[in-house]
Amino acid sequence: MTDKSAQPAIYDDTVVRQFSIMAVVWGVVGMLVGLIIAAQLAWPELNFGIPWLSYGRLRPLHTNAVIFAFGGCALFASSYYVVQRTCHVPLFLSKLAQFHFWTWQLVIVAAAVTLPLGFTQGKEYAELEWPIDILIAVSWVAYAIVYFGTIGMRKVRHIYVANWFFGSFILAVAILHIVNSAAIPAGMLKSYSAYAGVQDAMVQWWYGHNAVGFFLTAAFLGMMYYFVPKQAERPVYSYRLSIVHFWALIFTYMWAGPHHLHYTALPDWTQSIGMVFSLILLAPSWGGMINGVMTLSGAWHKLRDDPILRFMIVSLSFYGMSTFEGPMMSIKTVNSLSHYTDWTVGHVHSGALGWVGLISMGTLYYLIPRLFGQKKMHSVPAIELHFWISTIGIVLYIAAMWIAGVMQGLMWRAVNADGTLTYTFVESVKATYPFYVVRFTGGLLYLTGMLVMAWNVWMTATSGRAARVPVAAPAMA
Repeated sequence: MTDKSAQPAIYDDTVVRQFSIMAVVWGVVGMLVGLIIAAQLAWPELNFGIPWLSYGRLRPLHTNAVIFAFGGCALFASSYYVVQRTCHVPLFLSKLAQFHFWTWQLVIVAAAVTLPLGFTQGKEYAELEWPIDILIAVSWVAYAIVYFGTIGMRKVRHIYVANWFFGSFILAVAILHIVNSAAIPAGMLKSYSAYAGVQDAMVQWWYGHNAVGFFLTAAFLGMMYYFVPKQAERPVYSYRLSIVHFWALIFTYMWAGPHHLHYTALPDWTQSIGMVFSLILLAPSWGGMINGVMTLSGAWHKLRDDPILRFMIVSLSFYGMSTFEGPMMSIKTVNSLSHYTDWTVGHVHSGALGWVGLISMGTLYYLIPRLFGQKKMHSVPAIELHFWISTIGIVLYIAAMWIAGVMQGLMWRAVNADGTLTYTFVESVKATYPFYVVRFTGGLLYLTGMLVMAWNVWMTATSGRAARVPVAAPAMA
């Protein structure tokens, strides 16, 4: 390392602060919408006969808000924070980073307006119409220029593994979004897919599963590889394993999408390839989980007193559980029972609430006090409360959906001796009702935890603002 690189760098954390605060705001909004639609499944009259509040319109708003608003803002904040500190330089083109922030907020607001009004392409995780898709692409290119430009200016030769994960996420999501969103406009808010029939389905689930693979997995693993060692004050368990984990994961994930299309018009050999790669995917996924958890070797006692570290480690346990369950559900015989049932909903939320949610919350709890000139969050007991409320909420949610899903699958395939169905579909819906109430209760607990976090972040940020007034320059490394 040169003498120049040894000098402390002045980092640009303005955009990190902005994205961190908005992650909390959009987290509350997205989870509130999720709670509303969970309530509608248990008590359908709660849509009040208003089309804009119907389940079919609010459900894509919920997924977009939680994934791209809450998750996206948390990822942008953490990646901008990490890339500066691992490269020992401030952000490349900080004004372009501001452009990224404001255009991304505009995308979110546009989604919040158009989806309840019924403007949609009807593609999972890619519902937004073509003008908003173009805005997403423009914002994403700005993000890529800032991120890779910062890496290009780095003062250290080595590129830390977290940046490999963030970088793959940026490149893969750009390709996925542009290819899958190719459409022929038929008006300002109406378009038709450039693909037809089974090709459209194939491209959509190549996108859909890899949105999970790169937006909701690889990117958050980048977050994990930086913030878990930082919070634990231990080096990552195995740096060699982290590199093997990276290359194995990003190669394997790209091929697993067809498992969403078992028993459809997709060619059988394509379905089988999706299943095989999904099963292979278990190995690199668990390699990453083990690497994160074992980083605590020699420091397990810290879990007793550090709720932030607990958020991070428990998130890894949910990551391990979800990445075991996913490959198992891709096996055709298992999928014949699980597909189209609430088991899939339980699996998705095991990953979303348990892995993505908890690692994001732990990371934000790490970032917020440092970004606002504080030594710690305003209330550590509130972090403790948030952890337990959220964890209990997740367990209630996914257990209810697992039980409901298996029950639905068994009821739907049950036949009498004469070959007629044993149960009507309405009977399966009636049997599911108690589990929808439990799911709503779990979601209510999870949202309550998020509200506790919002209060804690507000108190930390407002008290920190006064502490930062005399400081003219950004925080030092």
